[in-house]
Amino acid sequence: MPLPFLTADRAFDEASDDLALPFDDRGRWRRPYRPGPWRVGAAALVLLLASYVLVAAVIIAVAGTLPAAAACLGGAAVAILCALRFLRVGVWVSSRGLRRVGFFLTSTTPWGQVVAVRTVQQPVRWLALPRTVQGQALVLVRRDRAPEDVPPLLTTHNADFLARAEAFDRAADGVEVWADEYGRG
Repeated sequence: MPLPFLTADRAFDEASDDLALPFDDRGRWRRPYRPGPWRVGAAALVLLLASYVLVAAVIIAVAGTLPAAAACLGGAAVAILCALRFLRVGVWVSSRGLRRVGFFLTSTTPWGQVVAVRTVQQPVRWLALPRTVQGQALVLVRRDRAPEDVPPLLTTHNADFLARAEAFDRAADGVEVWADEYGRG
């Protein structure tokens, strides 16, 4: 079964130096990096929990209480949808703009509003928890907002890049290349 999200890093690694954006269809939204092990592991645990709830729904349905089985089935469906949404969280790029996909909210910034995308040293949140540590962040500077009003796009301590500094550098470089290519026009 092809898993397209696993080919993002490979496409950038195999690209030649004269081809900065190694994709044929640049109008399609894509994440220029792979989801990290923390994100994939958390989603796998939620899917494991959902499988147990589905088995419980079958057992409850065989026992004869259909409303309870429907409730278990609904709970498992919600868990599966949450795991899939958690895997989609991140930064996505296309020729139309830059999209920040959050768990509950998605925002798209057209390239015309992007002034710069750059990597800075600053305190960042560790795995989206309130605790902050010193790290790197990829920040977006927009024409219509102050830089401190825009949360970082990527950090070295989020679920995709914790303990993966090289992957953060590749992803930040990839997003910066997209911003350089389309942010000028």
